[in-house]
Amino acid sequence: MRRREFLGAGAAMTLSLGAHRSLLALDPDNMYRKEIGIQLYTLRNQIDSDVKGTIQAVADAGYKQVEPYGFPDEKGMIEAAKESGMSVNSSHFAWDSVVNPDDKGVPPFSEILDKAKDAGLSDLVIPYLADRNRKNLDDYRLLAARCNRAAEQAADVGIQLAYHNHAFEFEPRDDGKSGYDILIDEFSPQMHFEVDVFWVQVGGKNPAELIRQLKGRVSQLHLKDLNSKIETPNYGSIPPEAFEELGDGVIPMEPIIDAAGEAGVRICHVEQDHSPHPMQSIRESMQHLKSL
Repeated sequence: MRRREFLGAGAAMTLSLGAHRSLLALDPDNMYRKEIGIQLYTLRNQIDSDVKGTIQAVADAGYKQVEPYGFPDEKGMIEAAKESGMSVNSSHFAWDSVVNPDDKGVPPFSEILDKAKDAGLSDLVIPYLADRNRKNLDDYRLLAARCNRAAEQAADVGIQLAYHNHAFEFEPRDDGKSGYDILIDEFSPQMHFEVDVFWVQVGGKNPAELIRQLKGRVSQLHLKDLNSKIETPNYGSIPPEAFEELGDGVIPMEPIIDAAGEAGVRICHVEQDHSPHPMQSIRESMQHLKSL
């Protein structure tokens, strides 16, 4: 029996017995339901063809805010979202300005901060770490140092900087220590995490447990689901069919939402990196969240 069918079949009994609060995690007054966001990378192909029409369809699907990608070159996503009545608080951005600031042609992080303030953003997120920046644990130590300096710059202008994980950060290295362990140990209090629950699961960790471990240090979550046929941990590439709509995979959202509330997470974004029908997928994920 699929999890959503189980929830429907057991709803009456659950209410009569007194539901565990995780099953009611997204009640109508829940802060994450009221302000649920979406990472627009999910719809990158549609955005390339029609920014305004795609963004309006996101609003029509019930999403309340968006998280663009590629800032400051965000293709008009911010303006279109605001025109459609959605908020834009956070964006992924040109991360080399923090991770590889000495590379030729990389804009100073201060310029990106100025543009972020002008756009009304409260959060910027480092979305990825290239292979050359994660060869060993010393690379992660250098990353942490650079992120800490940038987070201090960002805090001075009222912007929260965070780091978005994939699975490779969880690969055990020297003495079983992982790159993510280094980031947990060495990020300053000003530097936060955007936890992607899918990649945490692929990396062999429990997303809800990790969020609780990082209480007070997680500013945002990415909510996405994992196909049951994918073996974990996996620190390399995975096929496009690994990505599922919320409720159709193996990652239960209720414990994660509970953990988010306990850990002080401010924003949750739906994301699905790959889908043959992205717009349909984001609608299905929204319907699942409404069914909880």
